Amino acid sequence: MCGIVGYIGHRQAYPIVIQGLKRLEYRGYDSAGVAIFDGTNLNVCKTKGKVADLEKRVAQDINTNGTIAIGHTRWATHGVPNDVNAHPHYSNSGDLVIIHNGIIENYDSLRKELTTRGYTFKSETDTEVLINLIEDVKIKENVKLGKAVQIALNQVIGAYAIAVFDKNKPDEIVIARLGSPLAVGIGEDEFFIASDASPFIEYTKNAVYLEDEEMAIIRLGKSMKVRKIKDDSLVVPYIQELQMNLEQIEKGGYPHFMLKEIFEQPNAIRDTYRGRLLAKEGIIRMAGINDNIERFMNANRIIIVACGTSWHAGLVAEYIFEDLARIPVEVEYASEFRYRNPVISDKDVVIAISQSGETADTLAAIKLAKSHGAFVFGVCNVVGSSIARETHAGAYTHAGPEIGVASTKAFTTQITVLTLIALKLAKHKGTISNSDFHYHLQELELIPEKVEKALQSDAHIKEVAAIYKNAKNCLYLGRGYNFPVALEGALKLKEISYIHAEGYPAAEMKHGPIALIDEQMPIVVIATKKGHYEKVVSNIEEIRARKGKIIGIVTEGDTNVKQLADHVIEVPETLESLSPLLTTIPLQLLSYHIAVMLGRDVDQPRNLAKSVTVE
Repeated sequence: MCGIVGYIGHRQAYPIVIQGLKRLEYRGYDSAGVAIFDGTNLNVCKTKGKVADLEKRVAQDINTNGTIAIGHTRWATHGVPNDVNAHPHYSNSGDLVIIHNGIIENYDSLRKELTTRGYTFKSETDTEVLINLIEDVKIKENVKLGKAVQIALNQVIGAYAIAVFDKNKPDEIVIARLGSPLAVGIGEDEFFIASDASPFIEYTKNAVYLEDEEMAIIRLGKSMKVRKIKDDSLVVPYIQELQMNLEQIEKGGYPHFMLKEIFEQPNAIRDTYRGRLLAKEGIIRMAGINDNIERFMNANRIIIVACGTSWHAGLVAEYIFEDLARIPVEVEYASEFRYRNPVISDKDVVIAISQSGETADTLAAIKLAKSHGAFVFGVCNVVGSSIARETHAGAYTHAGPEIGVASTKAFTTQITVLTLIALKLAKHKGTISNSDFHYHLQELELIPEKVEKALQSDAHIKEVAAIYKNAKNCLYLGRGYNFPVALEGALKLKEISYIHAEGYPAAEMKHGPIALIDEQMPIVVIATKKGHYEKVVSNIEEIRARKGKIIGIVTEGDTNVKQLADHVIEVPETLESLSPLLTTIPLQLLSYHIAVMLGRDVDQPRNLAKSVTVE
């Protein structure tokens, strides 16, 4: 949540910062602002609304000349979304300015203390408290800005990524992080600051990712100095070469990032298993599993921790691991796991799943599991992210950047990675026969072209969407491997169309949800031929008897459901364990088209953020 962008160098800063803010819009926000130093004055402009609204106001209100600037997109925590609460925030003197992601939990006590010292506050934010605390330390201790930031941060409780500028020291920006990501792009006599690397990939391929409890002083004409906030020790920054390119974070002719990412799934799945899956040789290569195979083999159980769509991928994995590898699995919401005093031991393996690799609750769950001696394995998409660094081992999904807030290719590539892990463990344990193992590998290799075939139903799905776009409620039903897909389909509809939807195991329909069914209620039923087919057909009969509108997701060539349902959407046939990779495709497209027809902001749905870096 929230986005930070900064520039210091020889170019005009404002165009870089405003373009960077546009690149970070996917993170979710409700206000935006910039601060530009023109050599004499610090020009600040901020507004409730979108970056486009900020651009208009900047053009009217401030001078944009200058080679130093910081910018921010805010997702409201303390204080409603409005112009005053938007970032950047000044200190009382007007000398210091800050942008901040995260939450300062003890802001109220700090605010009261600063008020007794004569400080006043214009906003409701914890961020304005922090910048005045930094100013207070700077004056009281008579120290430079970097030291003042360090001392102040040792007094705060919470999470942050910050960038601070002092107009009296116009050649430097001070940055720091704890629990919220921050990257620095290193160019020729210039530096770029951002929440992730997307704002600066066309300028440099060299980036440093600050670790938790690190700060850096970025000065023109000097190398970046990184220090530990707690003990002031110097850190040698590790410079990474960025893997993404500009084309990956542009729409490529699609009207929305979400649609582009839905159609990228065949290649994303190929990229995920490329080099890992050697179907003809009957080999799965995964260094993170190979190097730690005994930890998995000796595990009493696997605990999967995740949030949102990643949690649904974990539920699919529960079926796969228990079915194929015969290892007990528990799937936990990361946000609940960390607070319920869970029983964890050094015999447990914890798999943490996150698209961004920065999910705050999942990171906290990882730290808790590690503190109890568990082995933690990460599955994430973003190279160099916090989860990738915090876990003992892991596997990247290699899905490429996912900009749309509603995850699509993240879900299918996470399932792909987790399937590879389950198959590798099953082979090692001997819980799968050689013939079944080879058959699974061959079928998994065919999944991308079957996804391509499923995508060919897009025009038909659009017609179905037009019929149900004004529905107020919707049920999604599935069984076995496809129960989590029903949950995910309902989540997609809620996220981007704002239509209330719920996912259920189909057998649970009679235990309550059936009371909701009438001729106004659309029910999406996943009824593929593999897995509990006859039972699901019986559920469809029950819906039909109550005049519910049935949208069936069926295996190619199905005739039974076609006679019962109002609409059917076909997907190619595959193994039951791999079917979620196909059945989720029409549900993604259905949600997308309904949202577009309703005029929703598909890529940036209200109140949501791509990377949830606060609780």
